[in-house]
Amino acid sequence: MDSISIIIPVYNEADNIGSLVQYLAKNDNNNLVRDIIVVDGGSSDETCEKARDAGATVIPSDRPGRAIQMNNGANYATGDILYFVHADSYPPSDFAAQIVAAWQNGKRTGGFRLRFDTRHWLLNGYAWFTRFSFHPFRYGDQSLYIDRALFYHIGGFREDHIVMEDNEIIRRIMKYDHYEVLQGYITTSARKYIDNGIFRLQLIFTCIYSMYYLGFSQSSLVRFYKTFVRNGKKPVVDQISASQPKPTHQIHI
Repeated sequence: MDSISIIIPVYNEADNIGSLVQYLAKNDNNNLVRDIIVVDGGSSDETCEKARDAGATVIPSDRPGRAIQMNNGANYATGDILYFVHADSYPPSDFAAQIVAAWQNGKRTGGFRLRFDTRHWLLNGYAWFTRFSFHPFRYGDQSLYIDRALFYHIGGFREDHIVMEDNEIIRRIMKYDHYEVLQGYITTSARKYIDNGIFRLQLIFTCIYSMYYLGFSQSSLVRFYKTFVRNGKKPVVDQISASQPKPTHQIHI
């Protein structure tokens, strides 16, 4: 039977991870999900315990960083399809059936449209553009499913990318295959927008996107992110900056 491995990178997500894992398991009505893998980047709260209690397999990442964690999860996964989900994002209840049906029809990679759990005209406008497969509108908060063999073929996530790793892999995927935008919406938290101000954070993200494609280094992007983005928890970029002052491109697949 065709199957899905769900991979969730986490860092101090104790408030979210248990309910997400339960939601994903509850909505696997056709037993299409083979495993739910939570990859921890060194959480200091009860993230791992809550994920295990909810039924997920929890594995530690050898190094912090979302790209590294997702590659580690892919190495551990056993499903035909890899499905990467953020810890604060809930796909539609029929996510598994939609993904497998698309995959069986030759659509080897894609994601869902986006909506936020907070209504605001600017957030609604940003989310509206996620109905298009054009890569500037595709990010990790919309989730990503990908055929296992295709993921290996393109080399997985770039582990030298601390930010923009999600947009970068989608851009690379589109050079090899069609990216399918599935029906339905994945609902993601607007907590970072609320903490930073909706207009302010969207401007910051626009600057980061522009800087990335103008060729700024990852260290410059991290420095910009740390300077301007407020976060209620210690950002993973702080851990990486301390442990990896000069990230290297290492893909472990």
